[in-house]
Amino acid sequence: MAEEKKSLNWVAVFTMFALYGMISFVTNLAAPMGQVWVLQKGIDGSNMLGMMGNMMNFAAYLFMGIPAGKMLTKLGYKKTALIAIATGFVGVAIQYISGLVPAAADGNAVKPFCVYLLGAFVCGFSVCMLNMVVNPMLNLLGGGGNKGNQLNLIGTTFNSMCGTATPMLVGALVGQVTKESKVADVNLVMYIALAVFALAFIILQFIKIENPEATDTKEDIPVLAPLKYRHCLLGVIAIFMYVGVEVGIPGTMVFWLSPQGGSLAKLGAANPAATAGMVAGTYWLLMLVGRTVGAFIGGKVSSRLMMIVTTLTAIVLIVVGTQLTEVATKMPVFTGKTFVMAEVPLTALLFALCGLCTSIMWPSTFNLATEKLGKYTAAASGLFMVMVVGGGILPLIQNGIADNLATGSRDAAGAVIDAAKFTKAFMVAYLVPVFGLAYMFVYSAFFSKVSKDFKVD
Repeated sequence: MAEEKKSLNWVAVFTMFALYGMISFVTNLAAPMGQVWVLQKGIDGSNMLGMMGNMMNFAAYLFMGIPAGKMLTKLGYKKTALIAIATGFVGVAIQYISGLVPAAADGNAVKPFCVYLLGAFVCGFSVCMLNMVVNPMLNLLGGGGNKGNQLNLIGTTFNSMCGTATPMLVGALVGQVTKESKVADVNLVMYIALAVFALAFIILQFIKIENPEATDTKEDIPVLAPLKYRHCLLGVIAIFMYVGVEVGIPGTMVFWLSPQGGSLAKLGAANPAATAGMVAGTYWLLMLVGRTVGAFIGGKVSSRLMMIVTTLTAIVLIVVGTQLTEVATKMPVFTGKTFVMAEVPLTALLFALCGLCTSIMWPSTFNLATEKLGKYTAAASGLFMVMVVGGGILPLIQNGIADNLATGSRDAAGAVIDAAKFTKAFMVAYLVPVFGLAYMFVYSAFFSKVSKDFKVD
């Protein structure tokens, strides 16, 4: 045992932990950044356009999901990781540059906004590749088995911590969201991301990473082959729904809660953007709690049962939450200087509690969809990465619905002038994640089971 500990390369391990965190950090940057852009001239209060950065980030998976797997096979883990890190650095740098690009003479910000979207898209390529390599690299560094699994569990903790911190940090830096809010307000976030990517790239150059042995099968499996099995086909769709739900619940809360004159402002919040970031951050923090609990009970409770219970619970939380927008409660929020107990709509708390439910849905759905797939499992994993694009599409639809129903509820400066109409629009939009959760419930309850005598071709 002592020999195993001595041989463990902790510099490499902590580098992978940092990259695990960056996956969530970069991904969760899109929604709060969108709130900065949404009030700029040319964007003109469109929450749907505000979510376009998130859409571009996840759209990259559609193009890179399968190629990333092929790159991993051809170049190996280390080279793929280095390419992913360099790509992430470039993507964040482009987003930083978008804050330096001048608006048009009339103040129209569409040009710098397009530069920002390009940066978000490039970051999406990076995150997709990192998702393919970080998990197996930690497993390799740990020597596989229990040690490798333990390192991955710690890695998911870093992932959740960074996911929690991102909206909180952006909210605290931006302060009150107005037409004067700029991308430069969150430069500190950009500097952190650039520094982590640069340091990780340098460190990884000096770390020796062995590729795992080839699998037993040499058969060339067609990309779409696993879809001929019903539980896999419907499970791949479930992953599309899951990522859309996971991102849409907290991301849309930022757009609902942040504006001046909105629900938080009515409750006396001096800095609605910071409070909204804290509420969204609570969702990701509860995902960390849920993952921890799931790790303890995962060996005793089936993936199918966990999915049935959590999807139903999340549906109840959202549906009940949409009816309680006028009821207030207290939550601990970070003001930018200290933590205080602030009044928030009970709806926001119930939506944040959904993080406990969504925390176990990715691994559970993966387990259900790949049950007894054997040689088709790797191909199915590639399809899963492609369907992560749901995290961009469903929130875009969700905020498009909110935009359409909230027309006329904000003034020219972006402040909410009809809070009831504005809030109702967002509550209707939350039917999108309810639909996604309902699909996952039906899938797990009725279509995920495979017979005892099931065999692949």
